[in-house]
Amino acid sequence: MLTRAQYTAAQRRAAQMIRDSGLAMTSAEAERIEVADFGLDHLEIEGAQILTLVQTERISVKVLAMFPHQTEPEHWHPPVGDDPGKEETVRVIAGTLLFYIPGDGTEAAPSTIPDGKSYAYTCYRELVMHATDQITLAPGTKHWFKGGPDGAIFYSFSTIARDVLDGFTDPDVQRVTQIVD
Repeated sequence: MLTRAQYTAAQRRAAQMIRDSGLAMTSAEAERIEVADFGLDHLEIEGAQILTLVQTERISVKVLAMFPHQTEPEHWHPPVGDDPGKEETVRVIAGTLLFYIPGDGTEAAPSTIPDGKSYAYTCYRELVMHATDQITLAPGTKHWFKGGPDGAIFYSFSTIARDVLDGFTDPDVQRVTQIVD
């Protein structure tokens, strides 16, 4: 749960990061940035700021701003009806994005997982991504990511996004942010 002041401050901070990355954005778009604390009440540690540019029944285009060392909790995009789930390509615009997927390779340092949350993170293959690096995820692939020391700005291009239906390893996650005045 966030206060209106916390939500607005995070929107402004994310909008500035996006603009600083070189992406142009209108004032109306800045006001549409979704601040997701995932119901965990520690936005600076686990959260994400999401600007949806396009959302149709077939495609979605978003810009995400991750504050320094902020983690989006481990999740996956499950099937819905006959749809196999969201296929997603992430492309970094600015900053460093630490991206975690299943498999062998560079192992995540224990310090990258939020304190006391090792039960909620099961993907340890670390990809260190910088501007122009990208990855495409098949539907249903578990993943999580974290902003580097200066945060990260990146695109998410995908088939239809149904974020409220995403699965999360952490049973405490609530996808819809609650705001109190």
